[in-house]
Amino acid sequence: MFSHFNESNKDLINIRELDSTILRLLVDYIYTGEIMVTNENVQVLLQAANVLQLDYVNVACAEFLQKQLDPSNCLRIKALANLHNCTELLSRTESYIKQNFLEVVKGYDFLSLSFEDLLKLISCNDLAVLLEEKVFECVIKWVKHDLDQRKDLLPELMEHVRLPLLRPDILDNIAEEPLLNNSPKCKDYVYEAIRFNLKKSFQHFSIPKTIRCKPRQFGGSQKVILLFNRSDTLPKCRTQWYDPTIKLQKSAPEMNDGRQMAGLGVIRDQFVFALGGVNGSSSKSVSMLDVSSQSPSWVPMVDTLVERDRLGVGVLDDRIYAVGGRRSISGLNSVEVFDVSIQKWRMVTSMSFNKWDLGVGVLNNRLYAIGGGDNTVTSSVEYYDPTLDTWTPVSNMSTSRQGVGVGVLDGVLYAIGGYTGSVNLKSVEAYRPSEGVWSSIVDMHICRKNPGVVALDGLLYVFGGERKSTIHHTVEIYDPRTNTWTMENLSGSGETFYGAVVVDRPPHYN
Repeated sequence: MFSHFNESNKDLINIRELDSTILRLLVDYIYTGEIMVTNENVQVLLQAANVLQLDYVNVACAEFLQKQLDPSNCLRIKALANLHNCTELLSRTESYIKQNFLEVVKGYDFLSLSFEDLLKLISCNDLAVLLEEKVFECVIKWVKHDLDQRKDLLPELMEHVRLPLLRPDILDNIAEEPLLNNSPKCKDYVYEAIRFNLKKSFQHFSIPKTIRCKPRQFGGSQKVILLFNRSDTLPKCRTQWYDPTIKLQKSAPEMNDGRQMAGLGVIRDQFVFALGGVNGSSSKSVSMLDVSSQSPSWVPMVDTLVERDRLGVGVLDDRIYAVGGRRSISGLNSVEVFDVSIQKWRMVTSMSFNKWDLGVGVLNNRLYAIGGGDNTVTSSVEYYDPTLDTWTPVSNMSTSRQGVGVGVLDGVLYAIGGYTGSVNLKSVEAYRPSEGVWSSIVDMHICRKNPGVVALDGLLYVFGGERKSTIHHTVEIYDPRTNTWTMENLSGSGETFYGAVVVDRPPHYN
């Protein structure tokens, strides 16, 4: 401005849109490297620093505002951060608003939110609300604040209120709201919620067809791990929640039928299925846990067509596959699938060989059956293509493995530990379909037969398992970026973990 434009020929220049006191502060900062940010000057200081591209001052103002965040001012600070392109402050403020939603909506600033900002906020899956009726209440409150201008916006807002998650008595009260009754679209959302609740009452579970039927996830990591304990002395099968971010275990619902070494599968990180492997009752039985329930418990589902012990389980396209296993002392090669839409099992094409204590992994919409054995332990691997209903062999592993753990991470299939027929293993092999061969990676610290394996946040977790006559209360964690394993202790005694699945963080977890 002073070198190339008209101002370069003037003795006096009028600098517009900058407060003179703030400009003096900034000039002093340029010469001294020091500036005092206060509640009184931070807003105009941020604006001026943004205009003059004084990045350090911009950052200092953003950090100051971040420390001042509270439910009464966070919406204004978010608007300020957005106006002046303070990306870090904007991100922190948005997270704060979601985590303190119930307090934020009590303030007057909430009633002044634009329609677009409110819609974006209530659409968030990680909004911190245990009771969805609180979201409904805030939407109605916002609309009624300026009813004439906002009533026509209600249907679009109600699309993001998860009415199907409400208790029937709460839903009955909401159905009486005049604003909903005057809108055909809103009435449709209420009817959808009623139908969803009726369906759940007689079907035990129903896969959500829309986001409105899926619980919100919030608080720390959005996923936790459900661990299954093996104990021949307990009448029940104990399960535990495990949060890997804080290394904490908590009791989870027990299975009353004493189910041991069951096959495990999860649909949409919400519905956990435990198949077969039952002591003292039929190995056809199936139990299901809906982790989104406010009072979760294991409920019986439709029995499998074939008795199966030590089977493999995989999930493809919201369908549960029961693969191989053992009936009495005989191995099985048969495979059946549970179709959720009709709540029935049906047989599909069998594997090439009888296999029990096999591992199953899902990759690229294919179901891989890995290792296992019947009379002898095998290194064979084959995959099932559901579109063709066929099994196709792929390269064998370098080692025969029964009781092998299987994990899938970043397009790679991992065969972990197991038993050769004479010794337990700590070795691990990896398979990339593009390469078509198995390759060895670094060994685990200890041998593990029948461990629980899950993939979460770019890491592989391997829980428990057997080692000769001993049991393990440890988890090993594999980081593919460094090709290293780390080991951590778990609580508990007299039991070992044989299975693990990743699920959405339950609403009752915290």
